[in-house]
Amino acid sequence: MATVRGACLRLLLFLFATLAFAQPAWAKVEVEFHSFNGSLFFGRYPHTFVVFRGKLDDTGQTIDENFGFTAKHVGPSILTGPVEGEIYVEQRKWIEKTNRHFTVTVDDVTYRKMRTEVDFWGNHPGKFYDLDRNNCISFVGKIAEMAGLKVDFPHDLMRKPRAWLNHIAELNPQLHAKAING
Repeated sequence: MATVRGACLRLLLFLFATLAFAQPAWAKVEVEFHSFNGSLFFGRYPHTFVVFRGKLDDTGQTIDENFGFTAKHVGPSILTGPVEGEIYVEQRKWIEKTNRHFTVTVDDVTYRKMRTEVDFWGNHPGKFYDLDRNNCISFVGKIAEMAGLKVDFPHDLMRKPRAWLNHIAELNPQLHAKAING
């Protein structure tokens, strides 16, 4: 009797192990939404950007990258109208010092669409950056929409990345994100 019970137990363990390894890779890409408060000491203005981290299901490729949209040259001209823009990649040391507002998980297809959008913003010819209409908030808002989030752009928040991301968190209670102050 003990031999039959032991054989059954071994068979169950074997089946469990086989099924566990036969399952999909459980890969995912997480999209983190960050804001940077800015600092006069470091010459940085308030900013928002996204961080992609994870692994693609179909290829197993590890993803660890970040993108924000900013003016190519910061100067008085950004106050008077559109200027050339560029995709900006944050240094790792700065990412750890920013406000992470919330994170969403996306599939491979959505991630690739988001990366195509990043390339669109980065390669757009001419004067595409506009402080009040097409800035870092606009860029991050497009990525948030692609993730299925409800997004809007109140005029009074278009130069306030932290307040804007707090607003987006309020519009999307399923995120369970808490407002970041200070």
